[in-house]
Amino acid sequence: MTTSLTSTAAFKALETHAVEAEDWEMRQLFAADPQRFDRMSIEAAGLFLDYSKNRLDGRTLELLAALARERGVESQRDAMFAGEKINNTENRAVLHTALRAPRDAQLVVDGQDVTTDVHAVLARVKTFTDAVRSGDWRGHTGKPISTIVNIGIGGSDLGPKMVCLALRPYSHPSLTLHFVSNVDGHDMDAVLEKVDPETTLFIIASKTFTTAETMMNAQTARRWFLAQAQENALAKHFVAVSTNVEAIKTFGIDPANMFPFWDWVGGRYSVWSAIGLPVALAVGFGYFSDFLAGAHAMDQHFRTAPVEENMPMLLALVGFWNRQFLGCTSVSIAPYHQDLNRFPAYLQQLDMESNGKRVTKDGAPVDTPTCPAIWGEPGTNGQHAYFQLLHQGSDVTPIDFIAALRPAHELQHHHTALLANCFAQSEAFMKGKTIDEVRKDLQDQGLSLAEIERLAPHKTFPGNRPSNTILMEYLNPATLGALIALYEHKTFVQGVLWNLNSFDQWGVELGKVLAKKIEAELAGDTQQAQHDSSTNGLIARAKAAV
Repeated sequence: MTTSLTSTAAFKALETHAVEAEDWEMRQLFAADPQRFDRMSIEAAGLFLDYSKNRLDGRTLELLAALARERGVESQRDAMFAGEKINNTENRAVLHTALRAPRDAQLVVDGQDVTTDVHAVLARVKTFTDAVRSGDWRGHTGKPISTIVNIGIGGSDLGPKMVCLALRPYSHPSLTLHFVSNVDGHDMDAVLEKVDPETTLFIIASKTFTTAETMMNAQTARRWFLAQAQENALAKHFVAVSTNVEAIKTFGIDPANMFPFWDWVGGRYSVWSAIGLPVALAVGFGYFSDFLAGAHAMDQHFRTAPVEENMPMLLALVGFWNRQFLGCTSVSIAPYHQDLNRFPAYLQQLDMESNGKRVTKDGAPVDTPTCPAIWGEPGTNGQHAYFQLLHQGSDVTPIDFIAALRPAHELQHHHTALLANCFAQSEAFMKGKTIDEVRKDLQDQGLSLAEIERLAPHKTFPGNRPSNTILMEYLNPATLGALIALYEHKTFVQGVLWNLNSFDQWGVELGKVLAKKIEAELAGDTQQAQHDSSTNGLIARAKAAV
């Protein structure tokens, strides 16, 4: 049984320190240390992290590093990379890092030569994607493929969709990608209206080939296709990312066009695997390899750097401090890059499905708050939507700013304005604006004393609100890979601090089980069970509307 977090020596030291830090103002912290930015920033794998705009000092970081060591973060990290079964509820290794390791890496787990198997699948991905992108792979009428429809859900959708959008400038000019995940028929209907069965390739992404939402959408796509083609044409238009050979054969997919992955690949950590097939199709295998290499570079940094110089660990520890000792219940993600518009949604699953847990790995109730809610939108849109709450709301919400120093476009002035907004917002969150500063501004505008006193409270910004800024020179396949890996490892480290299993997701199961029963009741196939009065009433209204 692991020692509870709150009973550790390092945690108790942090509690005492937090009382001392309660009244700290970041303005004063910066004024007292001209080298604060240099001391509290770090570079790794093509990324730069500035964490100086957080309400902490060098002693805080020392105590947080001590906590990381006392909680065994380094040993758990090493166990993960070695292939030990750290996913204890499912008795599985956690090896998403092996998916981006080079060919000469050596890793054998339970008799499986992991590296060899990974690169065998990558070779098949390369052969297939090269054929589609070149036009050698053709549909049943001889026309080249021009549209890809990925059908998946959760990690089989969020990751590939986010990456394809993020790497838009690198995409094949003659390929259009669509992603269908929602069981809501409006999602599939909107896509099928736009595509041509002669030139469309469907990717069905489901490890078991039994995922309810994915298979409903897959069967709908199959029926739509067969309304316009013969069954023997399926093999040219449907491929699978799965492990269930018999199920895909029954569906009509050629086993040669099944791209496997393994139990030690969790859905939200799977974009590096064959789940990334849409990415490789969109940008080409060369750029997909760069994407993997960027993640591997962050892996190597995470694996070797000491806690105090380790970017994922520092990001995790600062986030833990904000959650535990500043009472921050959510974190906002603000990418100042339009192509990262799905990155906040991607991180929602990564963080909240991993660490949204109320019991430890040992099954005991946690004794501290765990995962904060993750949310956000791209800047500058977010500034005109929810930043009001961040600046002047009653809750303190840390924010991660993410930006590229150079754009992928040649539109004059846009990028300068974008970066100016990004940096200005981080400064505003830190400094705020005191009531005396507001009064002076209003006085300079010639307002009366009464008007100044009326307006001053509304124009005051408390400031002292934490933020991180993550920069890269360009958003490209390598830096995107490193960015995702950074947040993967940050999530893992926080899970170790809380003693959580960050690699299971039992919380998604209950609603799915109940949905199967209610679906049958709505269809009239079974007698309605006795639910609570609310659920019974909702079912009755739905049946009456049919």
